[in-house]
Amino acid sequence: MIDIVLDRDRLDALRNGATIVLNESAALQVSGPGALDCLQGVFTNDVVGPSSNHLIYGAFLTSKGTIISDCWVLRSGSEAILILPARSADGMIALFQRTFPPRLAQVTDLRSRWSVAWLYGIEVERVLERAALGTVASQPGSTATWQTRAEPLVMARGTAQAPFEALLMGDTAAIETARKHVVTVGARLGTGDDSHAARILAGWPTLGNEIGERTLPQEVRFDDLKGVSHTKGCYTGQETVARLHFRGHINKEIRGLRWHSSEPLGTQRITHNGKDAGIVHSTLRLPDRTLALAMLRRAVVAGTAVKIEDRDAVVVPLPFSAADIEG
Repeated sequence: MIDIVLDRDRLDALRNGATIVLNESAALQVSGPGALDCLQGVFTNDVVGPSSNHLIYGAFLTSKGTIISDCWVLRSGSEAILILPARSADGMIALFQRTFPPRLAQVTDLRSRWSVAWLYGIEVERVLERAALGTVASQPGSTATWQTRAEPLVMARGTAQAPFEALLMGDTAAIETARKHVVTVGARLGTGDDSHAARILAGWPTLGNEIGERTLPQEVRFDDLKGVSHTKGCYTGQETVARLHFRGHINKEIRGLRWHSSEPLGTQRITHNGKDAGIVHSTLRLPDRTLALAMLRRAVVAGTAVKIEDRDAVVVPLPFSAADIEG
């Protein structure tokens, strides 16, 4: 379980200011005459239909429809940059090398020379302008390139559902220079805890926590997060995803919990009417309350009162509302 403690100043900077975080995300490049078509056959979302210079969220699945890794895909012309959790990069490279015909698509590991910076808060655009890094594109998911003194940087605006406002990626030295400029003109330098807090507030799952080896996309809100296309055609694992979407339903789903205590949990188990109802995966402890992401039985809907140890909690819709956060 991931447990984050945030004071009100850090929470305010994360939501209403500008926070920049450098984490261990991995960047891979897929190029070649068939790069997009090869990705289209293994990715849950449509990478061919959207226009170039577009940021797309989705996942790579097993043949049984369970998630191997979630991923952001930045389509640029006939190529794509993949932004993955660092823990899944080696496995995904091996999978692509087995799956993609070399004459059509080649995978390049950019980790040794590229970094990714994530930006959070409604003041991000203003801070980037003050740092002379350009203007964040107005359309969610759109991208642009800026030339720094040394190397170009790619900037992408988050999608409407994303937990971040924008991301920067490119040469590691250029990213570090940009980070220093952004902090100098008013951004706060955040940590991985800030990234986790932002994704919890947005109801966003993470690999190795909400997303496990047997997790299906619909169990972790992929439809709500616009991470699945149900019209693009076949891809690995599509049969299971389509069957659940058109003919069936999931038995459990990630939902939000709120309770008025900031003490740490001694257990992850949730009960409803004395019976097991689910498990807590991520907690964000604020000074006067806790917000959590939990995998709950489908019947335990928003508004239901549940118990975690001696705490009375309520199930709430995701993403968390201002009332959930501020009281």
